[in-house]
Amino acid sequence: MYSKYLKHIFDFIFTITLLILLSPVFFIITVILLIANKGKAFYVQKRPGKNEKIFKLIKFKTMNDKKNKSGELLPPAERITFFGRFLRKSSLDEIPQLFNVLKGDMSIIGPRPLLVEYLTLYNKIQKRRHEARPGITGWAQVNGRNAISWEKKFEYDVWYVENISFILDIKIFFMTLKKVLFRENINKSDKVTMERFKGSSK
Repeated sequence: MYSKYLKHIFDFIFTITLLILLSPVFFIITVILLIANKGKAFYVQKRPGKNEKIFKLIKFKTMNDKKNKSGELLPPAERITFFGRFLRKSSLDEIPQLFNVLKGDMSIIGPRPLLVEYLTLYNKIQKRRHEARPGITGWAQVNGRNAISWEKKFEYDVWYVENISFILDIKIFFMTLKKVLFRENINKSDKVTMERFKGSSK
C-alpha cells in the first residue's frame, strides 16, 4: 500500500515544500554557477530508474569542461571547481533532483540512480535495486555511501527494496540529515567520486 500509492503522494507534497523553502538557496547557487561555469549551472545525464526506464537526472554542475590537448576532458579531480567541491560536501548539488521527484522519475528515498552502462554488469540479485524508484538518498547512503564497496552498496539497495515502509523512509531521512550536517562519508579517501563499477565477481 505505502510503496505503491502513498510513497509517491508523500514525495510530491514533501518536494513542493522543500522547493519553496530552498528556493532562495537554489537561486543563489544557480547564479554563482552560471558565472563560474560560463553559463552552465546544471549537469544533465541519463540514468536508469524504476524497471530500468531511462530518465534525465539533473544536478548542479560541480565540474568545469576543461580538456587536454587531444580534446578529451581532464580527469574529474582536475575539473571539479572550488565551489563545486563545497556543493558536493554539503550535498547541495543534489537539490535540482527535486524536479526529478516531481516528474515521478525519482523518490526522496530509494536506491541511488547510477550509470546506464552499469545495467549490463549487475547480477540477477543486484538488478532488483531497480524494482523501486531511485532516490536522492537511500539506505546505502546512510550506511557508508562512498566508503563501502559496490557489493555492499547493492546489498543495502536490495534490502531496502524488500523492506520499504514509511517508518524506514523516515529513519533514512533523519539519518541523512545527520550525515549531511557532519559531512560523513562524502568521499572515499581524497577522491572526488567513487571508483567506477566494473562488475561483481559473485
